[in-house]
Amino acid sequence: MEFRHLVSFITIAEELHFGRAAQRLHLTQPSLSAQLQKLEKSLGVQLVARNSHEVKLTPAGREFENQARLIVAQLDRAAQAAKATAEGRAGTLNIGYNLPASRHVLPDALSRMTDRHPDIVVSLWEKRTGPQLAALGDGSLDMALVYGHPSTTDFRYRRLLHRVPLVAVVGRRHRWADRPGVPFSELEGQDCVLFGREQCPAMYDSIFRAAADSRISLAITHTADDPGATAHMVSVRPLVGFASLPRAISMGMGTAGTGSVAVKLFDPVPTLDLYAVWRADEANPAVRFFLDCVDSPAPAHIDIARAMSA
Repeated sequence: MEFRHLVSFITIAEELHFGRAAQRLHLTQPSLSAQLQKLEKSLGVQLVARNSHEVKLTPAGREFENQARLIVAQLDRAAQAAKATAEGRAGTLNIGYNLPASRHVLPDALSRMTDRHPDIVVSLWEKRTGPQLAALGDGSLDMALVYGHPSTTDFRYRRLLHRVPLVAVVGRRHRWADRPGVPFSELEGQDCVLFGREQCPAMYDSIFRAAADSRISLAITHTADDPGATAHMVSVRPLVGFASLPRAISMGMGTAGTGSVAVKLFDPVPTLDLYAVWRADEANPAVRFFLDCVDSPAPAHIDIARAMSA
């Protein structure tokens, strides 16, 4: 069965006259008759009954006309959708993000995307930096909003937010719990809990860079995969963990009912930059449209003193 045979049959059904149908299709009547015969042969049923006086559809022909119209309409919609996607007017966009991105980037950017490109379907996936970049590499994400930027030429990036501070995370019974801030050098001799570098390379490196600047060595005695696990561990052991300030605030560290407290680090303050990252060979026009919707001519930063006093 060929698509052109469906179109020819529908035209015959509309005209109920082979001469007019052939004229509409720019075919000769013998060619049109041959197409109908091939279609009926492939189906094994008679669709059109005709004699010298009239042309009419058989009961099977009337039912087939309904189904043929659905097929032709669906193919037309598929063609229109493909064209719209190629032109960037429709399609999908899978975005990975972290907490600062959800608070400082996504609200305005998604609002602009909805206004400017309402037919692009955006899906959001909260992940840490390492998993986001892995998903970007395997194609399951189109855009990653992450700490730091990859050095590989496989990716492109744009800085969106800089100086996101890191804080120490301790339990309520820790001797730092009531202090407003702690010099980074006081981490010397403290047992620390930290995640694997592959989870968030930029945060991991920022912590150890601050340690090098302070001329101290960090004692990593425990590991935790995420901030929630870190908070649980420091609440029952005399350990020091780390979190971004936005994450500490979102988890309510230091508020009533929580077992962990966020403590400001200074001299130096370890910080992170937030980046949008996408594949260098990205062909999805929605990626470019999303970047156009991100308002970042001058990357903002988070004021640690104001945030921790709020």
